[in-house]
Amino acid sequence: MARVTRAEIDRLVGGDHHDPHGILGAHPGRDGVTVRALRPMAESVEVILPDGDRHAMRHFHEGVFIVTLPPEASLAGSGRDDPPLAVPDYRLAVRYASGPEVVQDDPYRHAPTLGELDLHLISEGRHEELWRALGARVRTYASAFGAVTGTGFSVWAPTARGIRVVGDFNHWDGRAHPMRSLGSTGVWELFVPDVADGTVYKYEVLGADGVWRAKADPMAQATETPPATGSRVFTSSYEWGDGDWMDRRKERSWVAEPTSAYEVHLGSWRPGLGYRELADELTEYVRDMGFTHIEFLPVAEHPYGPSWGYQVTSYYAPTSRFGDPDDFRHLVDRLHQAGIGVIVDWVPAHFPKDEWALARFDGTALYEHADPGRGEHPDWGTLVFNFGRAEVRNFLVANACYWLEEFHIDGLRVDAVASMLYLDYSREEGQWTPNIYGGRENLEAISFLQEMNATAYKRNPGIMTIAEESTAWPGVTRPTHLGGLGFGFKWNMGWMHDTLEYLRHEPVFRHYHHGEITFSMVYAFSENYVLPLSHDEVVHLKGSLLGKMPGDSWQKFAGLRVLLAYMWSHPGKQLLFMGGEFGQGAEWAEERPLDWWLLDNAAEGAAHIGVQRLVRDLNRNYRAHPAFWTRDNEPEGFHWIDANDAAGNVLSFLRQGTAAGAERAPVVACVINFSGSPHENYRLGLPQAGPWREVLNTDAFDYGGSGVGNMGRVEAVEEPWHAQPASAVLRIPPMGAVWLVPDEPLEDIIDVAPAEIEAAVENDVQPGPSGVRSGAPVEPAGAPADSPEDEKPASVPAGGTAGGPVDMPAGATAGDLAGGAAEASKTGDEADDEAPPRLPE
Repeated sequence: MARVTRAEIDRLVGGDHHDPHGILGAHPGRDGVTVRALRPMAESVEVILPDGDRHAMRHFHEGVFIVTLPPEASLAGSGRDDPPLAVPDYRLAVRYASGPEVVQDDPYRHAPTLGELDLHLISEGRHEELWRALGARVRTYASAFGAVTGTGFSVWAPTARGIRVVGDFNHWDGRAHPMRSLGSTGVWELFVPDVADGTVYKYEVLGADGVWRAKADPMAQATETPPATGSRVFTSSYEWGDGDWMDRRKERSWVAEPTSAYEVHLGSWRPGLGYRELADELTEYVRDMGFTHIEFLPVAEHPYGPSWGYQVTSYYAPTSRFGDPDDFRHLVDRLHQAGIGVIVDWVPAHFPKDEWALARFDGTALYEHADPGRGEHPDWGTLVFNFGRAEVRNFLVANACYWLEEFHIDGLRVDAVASMLYLDYSREEGQWTPNIYGGRENLEAISFLQEMNATAYKRNPGIMTIAEESTAWPGVTRPTHLGGLGFGFKWNMGWMHDTLEYLRHEPVFRHYHHGEITFSMVYAFSENYVLPLSHDEVVHLKGSLLGKMPGDSWQKFAGLRVLLAYMWSHPGKQLLFMGGEFGQGAEWAEERPLDWWLLDNAAEGAAHIGVQRLVRDLNRNYRAHPAFWTRDNEPEGFHWIDANDAAGNVLSFLRQGTAAGAERAPVVACVINFSGSPHENYRLGLPQAGPWREVLNTDAFDYGGSGVGNMGRVEAVEEPWHAQPASAVLRIPPMGAVWLVPDEPLEDIIDVAPAEIEAAVENDVQPGPSGVRSGAPVEPAGAPADSPEDEKPASVPAGGTAGGPVDMPAGATAGDLAGGAAEASKTGDEADDEAPPRLPE
């Protein structure tokens, strides 16, 4: 053992030493084993051996104590020239001024906690389970003194001059716990005995620039609750109960299954609820509403609440605002057991500049790109990941796998993909540099996204990845082996923009903008799309969905209802942000709860309750009819009946699917009227003659409508129309949508639904007639007398329609023939008295 100089100890104590284990700990030599311990401010230190012998250490320099154990104590050979046989186990007895003696294990007697394979994979940027190697991991080792439990800390910081771990266990004084560098990998490591779960810690990093920085652990799996910024040692002990869901997930392909997602911001859905309370209340609500999935705004830890989670500082830790990571696991578990998939927003595009987080982690641009033209985002004031660096890509790819595997997440919605794909995104001329081919495409980001998708789908069959990509980039959902980015789905931002822009116009002017509402079908099958009415559309003075509709109160609610029905019938999956399902009038804000009080009064909140009932029935009808989803992303799954009725503001089309064992392929005829007046005697082409059931009518009284409808069914005759072999005459409600299906047993259709969907449909969906319900005459609220005639919904007499009295079969009542998707067996009074769906108190 070479002598240790005071200069080396000065470097060690100053934190500027790459190998403290080369100085500290036990080191065999010919005269025995020399033990050195760093205990700043200690009055005395002794080495205790397994047989109880004690050997006093002398203070050498700057808190370093030293003793050489005699050969017999250090298990040396009998001859002077014989090398030591082994380094003995030992403990340190440390006494500080006026304090009791403390017996401690020595961190510097332990071997590295990372193996050669881990280090090789990290250096190659190919460690797909990076969270099992880096970060803080509790470990237990056998020893002559009994089992030793502590925490192994490891962090990647290749250009750091030194790193210390600090925390509750050393009173945030890192002098006694410098870490060692594990060679060219850039990983620093230290095992600290007696550090247990719950311990708060950080790293003190001496950067290449000579500046000390206190940093949270990039791989921390738990954190302090903001605004505190410490990382927390955490080991999961959760026992999952969603085995059936996970087994089925491996066989699923969501492209050909019903997928309607409810987007939720955890902090404002019902403020005050933690993960475990949400597991009860949110799960029950989403199941009652019939959504197949829930999508959470980012749950990874973030310091700034008003960022909604989109400025992440701890990518591997669920936010501690609502509980610990196992509490979040419990929420996911409960959702799965209720048959609800879980999607989370994931933010690999950028991260905030907080000094205690990822920014300039080792004194250099480590996670971010060094070129400000590529490493800073001008719009958001954040830093952009260096997608060309193997270790950074590994950090992000492993993070995607971490959420899918450790938390059983079913899908990742990748935020801000467009900002990753283009080097000139939000940059003016001269503010960006082209790629090696002179183009604006970010080749490193493209490669990263392909690697992330390929790895995630390879390791986790049955999951989905969804791109928030707002440009016409080709092949977003094309497989990577065909040159695509490899996503499962892409948000259809064009559909969202064009649809909301079209509906912004007063109905009397919409015929001038008919192309806006039909244009989405030009490209509807170029990608696998999700139709998003997301949080982004109801913030920053954009108003709520209800507030975007023109007209008076009745027209606004009718406009929202027809928008939702159009969305659910359009090719693509659905995503609806919370509050939209009951027509909240106020714009969303993260600091306040949703306006649940709107549902408290069945009379005053009738319109809101009606929208909520409609969304429930949209989901249940959608899930019950494979025509909507089995060929959702194939041109053969959609056929225009009439795309050109601009004068009437009407769209009509067929949704067609597949159904194993059914005599005919399932089909739904959808008629969408965006005008403010009903259309009487509207002839519609249909693919077959015979009776067709009206399974949905957004103008039903149940939904707050005026009751214009077709008494539950129409009869198609063999009279060709709209290039179809048959046709029927309909009454189309004002600003309303009607769905028709051939009148055949529902059982012939729903056999193809997944098991958990079948269970929901069996109990909840009995599609029935829609139109008017029994009761007094109705004049829709808010239709002023001086409104243009084509803007007024018609009054509906009791037992009749806007066109006059109804001829009913003997023994039938208006209640039998009406009620929208509500149960036809209820009388009007019973249905009115029905308690609106509410959240648990």
